[in-house]
Amino acid sequence: MPIPPVLVALLRLHLNQYGVSDDGRLFRAVRGGRIGSNEYTEVWQAARQVALSADEVETPLADVPYSFRHAGVSLWIKAGVDPVEVARRAGHTPAVLWKFYAKILRDHQQASNRLIDDALAEPGQ
Repeated sequence: MPIPPVLVALLRLHLNQYGVSDDGRLFRAVRGGRIGSNEYTEVWQAARQVALSADEVETPLADVPYSFRHAGVSLWIKAGVDPVEVARRAGHTPAVLWKFYAKILRDHQQASNRLIDDALAEPGQ
C-alpha cells in the first residue's frame, strides 16, 4: 500500500531506534509479543494527557484509538483524494466509505464544480 513519505520517514526512524520483535512485529508489548488491549488503552490514555489540553482531555476528542483512523480517512477525503482510492487504502468498499463519511464527501461540491469547469474549459483559457 502506498503511504506518504512523511509516514515512511517516521516508520524508518522507529525501526532504526527500536527494530522489530523476534516475530517481525513493528510494535510490541513491554515484555514482547502482541500489545494487549489493556496495555494499549493505558498508553493511549496517558498519551492523551500529554498531547491534549486539560479541557480537551475532558472531551471525546481522540478518546479511542479508532479516532485516528477516522481522522486519517477524513483528512484524505478533505485533501481531495479520490474517494475510491480512499476506500481502497482504508480497506473499505466505496459503498462503506460513502455510508460512514457521506457528510464529508458531500462537502466537496464547490471543489467538484471547479474540477468539472476546468475539464470543460477549452485549452488555452
